Amino acid sequence: MDPSRVVRLTELTARTVGAADIGIGLIDGPVDLDHPDLATARITAVGHRRAACRCPEQHPCLHGTFVAGILAAGTRERAPGICPGCTILTRPIFSDCAATGFTTPAEAATAIHECIDMGARILNVSSAMVGSPRSRQPELVAALNRSAQRGVLVVVAAGNGATLAATALTSHPWVVPVAGYSLSGEPLRQSTIGMSIGRRGVGAPARAITSLAPGGTSTTLDGTSFAAPFVTGTAALLWSLFPDEPAAVIRQALLGPGRRTTVVPPMLDAERAYQTLREGRIDARRAV
Repeated sequence: MDPSRVVRLTELTARTVGAADIGIGLIDGPVDLDHPDLATARITAVGHRRAACRCPEQHPCLHGTFVAGILAAGTRERAPGICPGCTILTRPIFSDCAATGFTTPAEAATAIHECIDMGARILNVSSAMVGSPRSRQPELVAALNRSAQRGVLVVVAAGNGATLAATALTSHPWVVPVAGYSLSGEPLRQSTIGMSIGRRGVGAPARAITSLAPGGTSTTLDGTSFAAPFVTGTAALLWSLFPDEPAAVIRQALLGPGRRTTVVPPMLDAERAYQTLREGRIDARRAV
Protein backbone atom coordinates (compact mmCIF):
# COMPACT_ATOMS: atom_id res chain seq x y z
CA MET A 1 0.00 0.00 0.00
CA ASP A 2 1.13 3.55 -0.73
CA PRO A 3 1.98 5.12 2.67
CA SER A 4 0.71 8.49 1.48
CA ARG A 5 -2.75 7.00 1.08
CA VAL A 6 -2.72 5.76 4.67
CA VAL A 7 -2.70 9.36 5.91
CA ARG A 8 -4.89 10.69 3.04
CA LEU A 9 -2.00 12.73 1.69
CA THR A 10 -2.51 12.01 -2.01
CA GLU A 11 -5.39 14.48 -2.22
CA LEU A 12 -3.15 17.20 -0.83
CA THR A 13 -0.21 16.44 -3.14
CA ALA A 14 -2.59 16.72 -6.09
CA ARG A 15 -3.33 20.33 -5.07
CA THR A 16 0.24 21.59 -4.67
CA VAL A 17 3.90 20.51 -4.79
CA GLY A 18 4.72 23.06 -2.11
CA ALA A 19 5.91 26.65 -2.23
CA ALA A 20 9.57 27.58 -2.48
CA ASP A 21 9.25 30.03 0.41
CA ILE A 22 8.35 27.21 2.78
CA GLY A 23 11.77 26.26 4.12
CA ILE A 24 12.13 22.90 5.87
CA GLY A 25 15.09 22.51 8.20
CA LEU A 26 16.24 18.93 7.69
CA ILE A 27 18.15 18.28 10.93
CA ASP A 28 19.53 14.84 10.15
CA GLY A 29 22.45 13.18 8.41
CA PRO A 30 24.16 14.48 5.26
CA VAL A 31 22.38 14.02 1.93
CA ASP A 32 23.59 12.44 -1.32
CA LEU A 33 23.21 15.62 -3.35
CA ASP A 34 24.20 13.77 -6.53
CA HIS A 35 21.22 11.43 -6.38
CA PRO A 36 19.34 11.82 -9.70
CA ASP A 37 15.97 11.90 -7.95
CA LEU A 38 17.11 15.02 -6.06
CA ALA A 39 18.42 16.79 -9.17
CA THR A 40 15.52 19.25 -9.24
CA ALA A 41 15.18 19.62 -5.46
CA ARG A 42 15.77 22.99 -3.83
CA ILE A 43 18.41 22.05 -1.27
CA THR A 44 20.49 24.60 0.62
CA ALA A 45 23.22 23.80 3.12
CA VAL A 46 23.04 25.35 6.60
CA GLY A 47 25.86 25.86 9.07
CA HIS A 48 29.43 24.67 9.18
CA ARG A 49 28.81 20.96 8.72
CA ARG A 50 29.35 19.47 5.26
CA ALA A 51 25.93 18.93 3.64
CA ALA A 52 26.98 16.29 1.11
CA CYS A 53 28.06 12.74 1.91
CA ARG A 54 31.73 11.88 2.25
CA CYS A 55 30.98 8.31 3.36
CA PRO A 56 27.87 7.20 1.44
CA GLU A 57 28.20 3.66 2.75
CA GLN A 58 27.61 4.75 6.35
CA HIS A 59 24.30 5.10 8.21
CA PRO A 60 24.18 8.93 8.53
CA CYS A 61 24.26 9.44 4.76
CA LEU A 62 21.61 6.77 4.20
CA HIS A 63 19.41 8.28 6.91
CA GLY A 64 19.64 11.86 5.63
CA THR A 65 19.18 10.87 1.99
CA PHE A 66 16.21 8.66 2.83
CA VAL A 67 14.38 11.43 4.71
CA ALA A 68 15.25 13.97 1.99
CA GLY A 69 13.68 11.64 -0.56
CA ILE A 70 10.44 11.39 1.40
CA LEU A 71 10.21 15.18 1.33
CA ALA A 72 11.77 16.31 -1.92
CA ALA A 73 12.28 13.54 -4.49
CA GLY A 74 11.47 14.87 -7.95
CA THR A 75 9.48 11.82 -8.94
CA ARG A 76 7.33 9.46 -6.89
CA GLU A 77 8.61 6.26 -8.48
CA ARG A 78 11.22 5.54 -5.80
CA ALA A 79 10.23 7.89 -2.95
CA PRO A 80 7.13 9.72 -1.74
CA GLY A 81 8.43 13.16 -2.77
CA ILE A 82 5.73 14.90 -0.74
CA CYS A 83 6.72 18.55 -1.21
CA PRO A 84 9.38 18.85 -3.95
CA GLY A 85 8.52 22.51 -4.50
CA CYS A 86 9.57 23.50 -0.99
CA THR A 87 13.11 24.46 0.00
CA ILE A 88 15.12 21.94 2.03
CA LEU A 89 17.62 23.49 4.42
CA THR A 90 19.86 20.56 5.23
CA ARG A 91 21.77 20.82 8.47
CA PRO A 92 23.63 17.57 9.31
CA ILE A 93 23.95 16.73 12.99
CA PHE A 94 25.36 13.22 12.59
CA SER A 95 29.06 12.70 11.94
CA ASP A 96 28.85 11.66 8.30
CA CYS A 97 31.48 8.92 8.46
CA ALA A 98 30.27 7.39 11.73
CA ALA A 99 28.76 3.92 11.81
CA THR A 100 25.61 5.11 13.63
CA GLY A 101 23.54 8.28 13.81
CA PHE A 102 23.65 9.94 17.22
CA THR A 103 23.90 13.56 18.26
CA THR A 104 24.05 15.60 21.46
CA PRO A 105 21.47 18.05 22.81
CA ALA A 106 23.94 20.89 22.31
CA GLU A 107 24.48 19.99 18.65
CA ALA A 108 20.74 19.69 18.06
CA ALA A 109 20.17 23.08 19.71
CA THR A 110 22.80 24.71 17.50
CA ALA A 111 21.22 23.17 14.41
CA ILE A 112 17.77 24.46 15.41
CA HIS A 113 19.08 28.01 15.87
CA GLU A 114 20.94 27.93 12.55
CA CYS A 115 17.90 26.69 10.64
CA ILE A 116 15.72 29.37 12.22
CA ASP A 117 18.30 32.00 11.27
CA MET A 118 18.18 30.73 7.66
CA GLY A 119 14.42 31.24 7.53
CA ALA A 120 13.10 27.72 8.14
CA ARG A 121 9.35 27.54 8.71
CA ILE A 122 9.33 23.87 9.76
CA LEU A 123 12.01 21.70 11.38
CA ASN A 124 12.17 17.93 10.86
CA VAL A 125 14.22 16.17 13.54
CA SER A 126 14.65 12.40 13.21
CA SER A 127 17.55 11.61 15.50
CA ALA A 128 18.65 9.69 18.54
CA MET A 129 20.49 11.62 21.24
CA VAL A 130 23.18 10.85 23.74
CA GLY A 131 23.84 12.93 26.80
CA SER A 132 22.29 14.02 30.04
CA PRO A 133 18.67 13.73 31.24
CA ARG A 134 15.99 16.19 30.15
CA SER A 135 16.49 18.42 33.18
CA ARG A 136 20.09 19.01 32.10
CA GLN A 137 19.37 20.04 28.51
CA PRO A 138 18.67 23.78 28.92
CA GLU A 139 20.25 24.69 25.57
CA LEU A 140 17.90 22.38 23.68
CA VAL A 141 14.85 23.60 25.60
CA ALA A 142 15.90 27.21 24.87
CA ALA A 143 16.17 26.42 21.14
CA LEU A 144 12.69 24.86 21.15
CA ASN A 145 11.33 27.86 23.06
CA ARG A 146 12.76 30.12 20.37
CA SER A 147 11.09 27.99 17.70
CA ALA A 148 7.74 28.55 19.40
CA GLN A 149 8.35 32.28 19.77
CA ARG A 150 9.30 32.59 16.10
CA GLY A 151 6.42 30.45 14.87
CA VAL A 152 8.63 27.69 13.49
CA LEU A 153 6.93 24.29 13.60
CA VAL A 154 9.01 21.44 15.03
CA VAL A 155 8.23 17.84 14.04
CA VAL A 156 10.22 15.08 15.73
CA ALA A 157 10.37 11.30 15.60
CA ALA A 158 9.01 9.70 18.76
CA GLY A 159 11.71 7.02 18.74
CA ASN A 160 11.82 3.25 18.38
CA GLY A 161 12.27 2.22 22.00
CA ALA A 162 9.09 0.14 22.31
CA THR A 163 8.47 1.79 25.66
CA LEU A 164 6.73 4.61 27.52
CA ALA A 165 9.20 7.48 27.49
CA ALA A 166 9.78 11.16 26.84
CA THR A 167 12.75 13.33 25.95
CA ALA A 168 13.45 17.05 25.90
CA LEU A 169 12.26 16.94 22.30
CA THR A 170 9.05 14.94 22.61
CA SER A 171 7.95 16.51 25.90
CA HIS A 172 8.26 20.14 24.82
CA PRO A 173 4.75 21.66 24.52
CA TRP A 174 5.41 23.20 21.08
CA VAL A 175 6.83 20.07 19.47
CA VAL A 176 4.74 17.64 17.38
CA PRO A 177 6.05 14.11 18.15
CA VAL A 178 5.35 11.44 15.55
CA ALA A 179 4.71 7.81 16.49
CA GLY A 180 4.95 4.92 14.05
CA TYR A 181 2.05 3.11 12.41
CA SER A 182 1.86 0.18 10.01
CA LEU A 183 0.50 0.57 6.50
CA SER A 184 -2.68 -1.11 7.70
CA GLY A 185 -3.22 1.66 10.25
CA GLU A 186 -2.07 -0.10 13.43
CA PRO A 187 0.34 1.45 15.97
CA LEU A 188 3.73 -0.25 15.87
CA ARG A 189 4.97 -1.99 19.03
CA GLN A 190 8.48 -0.70 18.35
CA SER A 191 7.35 2.94 18.52
CA THR A 192 8.01 4.90 21.68
CA ILE A 193 4.81 6.27 23.20
CA GLY A 194 3.93 8.39 26.22
CA MET A 195 1.66 11.12 27.56
CA SER A 196 3.30 13.98 25.66
CA ILE A 197 3.34 11.92 22.46
CA GLY A 198 -0.27 10.86 22.86
CA ARG A 199 -1.56 14.31 23.79
CA ARG A 200 0.37 16.48 21.33
CA GLY A 201 1.49 14.11 18.63
CA VAL A 202 0.22 12.19 15.63
CA GLY A 203 0.98 8.87 14.01
CA ALA A 204 2.29 8.26 10.49
CA PRO A 205 3.54 5.33 8.40
CA ALA A 206 6.77 3.87 9.77
CA ARG A 207 6.95 0.39 8.27
CA ALA A 208 8.02 -0.70 4.79
CA ILE A 209 8.74 2.86 3.64
CA THR A 210 10.62 3.10 0.35
CA SER A 211 12.79 6.12 -0.37
CA LEU A 212 16.16 7.18 -1.75
CA ALA A 213 19.53 5.70 -0.85
CA PRO A 214 23.05 6.92 -1.63
CA GLY A 215 24.50 6.05 -5.01
CA GLY A 216 21.38 6.77 -7.03
CA THR A 217 19.42 3.86 -5.60
CA SER A 218 16.45 3.30 -3.30
CA THR A 219 15.72 1.05 -0.34
CA THR A 220 12.97 0.15 2.12
CA LEU A 221 13.28 0.89 5.84
CA ASP A 222 11.24 0.97 9.07
CA GLY A 223 11.22 3.46 11.93
CA THR A 224 9.64 6.60 13.34
CA SER A 225 12.46 8.59 11.72
CA PHE A 226 10.62 8.01 8.47
CA ALA A 227 7.16 8.69 9.88
CA ALA A 228 8.14 12.24 10.89
CA PRO A 229 8.66 13.60 7.34
CA PHE A 230 5.13 12.55 6.37
CA VAL A 231 3.89 15.00 8.99
CA THR A 232 6.48 17.62 8.06
CA GLY A 233 5.57 17.33 4.39
CA THR A 234 1.88 17.65 5.19
CA ALA A 235 2.54 20.80 7.21
CA ALA A 236 4.58 22.25 4.33
CA LEU A 237 1.79 21.63 1.81
CA LEU A 238 -0.85 23.07 4.12
CA TRP A 239 1.21 26.19 4.70
CA SER A 240 1.78 26.50 0.95
CA LEU A 241 -1.98 26.50 0.38
CA PHE A 242 -2.79 28.70 3.39
CA PRO A 243 0.26 31.01 3.61
CA ASP A 244 -1.41 33.60 5.84
CA GLU A 245 -2.22 31.16 8.64
CA PRO A 246 -0.02 31.38 11.75
CA ALA A 247 2.06 28.40 12.82
CA ALA A 248 -0.24 27.58 15.72
CA VAL A 249 -3.21 27.15 13.36
CA ILE A 250 -1.28 24.85 11.00
CA ARG A 251 -0.13 22.85 14.02
CA GLN A 252 -3.67 22.55 15.36
CA ALA A 253 -4.93 21.39 11.97
CA LEU A 254 -2.32 18.61 12.02
CA LEU A 255 -3.28 17.50 15.51
CA GLY A 256 -7.03 17.50 14.92
CA PRO A 257 -9.89 18.38 17.24
CA GLY A 258 -10.38 17.62 20.92
CA ARG A 259 -8.24 17.09 23.99
CA ARG A 260 -6.60 13.71 24.55
CA THR A 261 -5.66 11.61 27.55
CA THR A 262 -4.05 8.74 25.64
CA VAL A 263 -0.43 7.68 25.30
CA VAL A 264 -0.94 6.65 21.65
CA PRO A 265 -1.62 9.50 19.24
CA PRO A 266 -4.15 9.23 16.41
CA MET A 267 -3.09 8.75 12.82
CA LEU A 268 -2.44 11.88 10.78
CA ASP A 269 -5.32 12.75 8.45
CA ALA A 270 -3.96 15.22 5.88
CA GLU A 271 -7.26 15.68 4.04
CA ARG A 272 -9.13 16.44 7.26
CA ALA A 273 -6.46 19.01 8.13
CA TYR A 274 -6.91 20.65 4.73
CA GLN A 275 -10.68 20.80 5.05
CA THR A 276 -10.37 22.22 8.57
CA LEU A 277 -8.23 25.08 7.26
CA ARG A 278 -10.34 25.63 4.15
CA GLU A 279 -13.47 26.01 6.25
CA GLY A 280 -11.75 28.24 8.82
CA ARG A 281 -12.68 26.03 11.76
CA ILE A 282 -9.69 26.95 13.95
CA ASP A 283 -9.75 30.09 16.06
CA ALA A 284 -6.24 31.53 15.82
CA ARG A 285 -6.65 33.13 19.24
CA ARG A 286 -7.15 29.73 20.87
CA ALA A 287 -4.66 27.67 18.85
CA VAL A 288 -1.59 26.87 20.91
